Amino acid sequence: MPIDFDLSEQQRRLKSQAREFATDVLRPVAEYADALRDPQEAFAAMRPVYEVAAELGFTTMFLPREYGGGGASNVDFLVAIEELCAVDPGFPTILLVNGLALMPILWLGSDEQREKWLGRATSDTNGSFLAGWVVSERGGTANFDHPNPTAGIQLLADQTATGDYTLNGEKHWPCNSGGWDLHGADINVCVARTDPTRGGAGALSVFIVERGTVGIDYEVIDKMAHRTCQNVTMTFRDAGVPEHNILAQGDGDLLINRNFTWSSPIASIAAVGVARSAYDFALKWAKTYTGGGTSPIINHQAVGNLLTEIAGRIEAGRYFSWKAAHYMDKHPGQGHALGGMNKTFCGDLMQSVVYDCMRIVGVNALDQRFPLAKAYREAAVFPLYDAGNLAMQRRRAWGVMTDRSFTPDTFVDSEPLEFTRSMQGFGVQTDSS
Repeated sequence: MPIDFDLSEQQRRLKSQAREFATDVLRPVAEYADALRDPQEAFAAMRPVYEVAAELGFTTMFLPREYGGGGASNVDFLVAIEELCAVDPGFPTILLVNGLALMPILWLGSDEQREKWLGRATSDTNGSFLAGWVVSERGGTANFDHPNPTAGIQLLADQTATGDYTLNGEKHWPCNSGGWDLHGADINVCVARTDPTRGGAGALSVFIVERGTVGIDYEVIDKMAHRTCQNVTMTFRDAGVPEHNILAQGDGDLLINRNFTWSSPIASIAAVGVARSAYDFALKWAKTYTGGGTSPIINHQAVGNLLTEIAGRIEAGRYFSWKAAHYMDKHPGQGHALGGMNKTFCGDLMQSVVYDCMRIVGVNALDQRFPLAKAYREAAVFPLYDAGNLAMQRRRAWGVMTDRSFTPDTFVDSEPLEFTRSMQGFGVQTDSS
């Protein structure tokens, strides 16, 4: 069988480099930043870490070499991301969102757009370039593909007599978008409604919004976790976007699905990384802590059995993530159902893994000197972010499974399966539901 879970020598070097960076560079700054009360100060504190990550190529490793990127496969990116997230999952989210903003330009951009923006990202010499992926809204994201024009995404893009656009409305939760100084990321790739008379299919377009665009305000969101990355509310008031900065006219719905498919195994391996870190601490604890008895608690059957289950869940999550990433390497732009299943499986399951690690450690897990309290906060993020598990991720997988071409062997046999608009819209909230 052509199945091989061995890492290549290049991947082993990447893993070692990522682990060294995470341990020596990321950990001390992340611990400091996580404790800061001001969320923007916490994000800004990560700037030196980001500069080192840029020097090492982590910030654009997912882009092709022809544009100056690292040429990493999806599986390669996962190998590095797991190591970073085992130390702190907030900072790698900055890198993930760079990808969510830049990959659409790679897929859909003109030659000029690719040369300009991908080249600017990969030629960043001072570790400052940030890109934001601007989709989420306070009430409309989960139903972005709703057939009613009054539902879903409501940021409006009106075309002017000159052919340019003005944006009005609000976005909530985009990461990186405020930039290091709250004057905006270098670019924000933004989904807006260009046709107020149609539903999500055909009504949504994608724009490249440049740093310094007049008419945009940024308000930082104070989060309980992932405090080393930035999330903001963006308010658009007649923000002007030139016509040549439109990226996808009327196909924003398809791009949303493709982009969150690409990010699914990355978010999944991030959850695995946090769970692995919690397991590592709980295992060491169980091997030395006696709980007032005469031998370490790992010798108790209940503890041994639970540790075995925890280890198995982590292994399953990791290999599921590798499988999804490998499928997407083999079939670019596909894997929507597999990605959705991977994200929901890992996001939900790894949260329970962290909790079970806390049960093994006992009340000491609440002690802030130990890493489990932070891991518990961070684990709560994964079912909620990157196209939430309850809504967008499961709906996408559901839609693919309804298609006549889908069979239970599709992913087992690694067969291609194109995503179409007929697979959208399942489970959206309608007036009759």
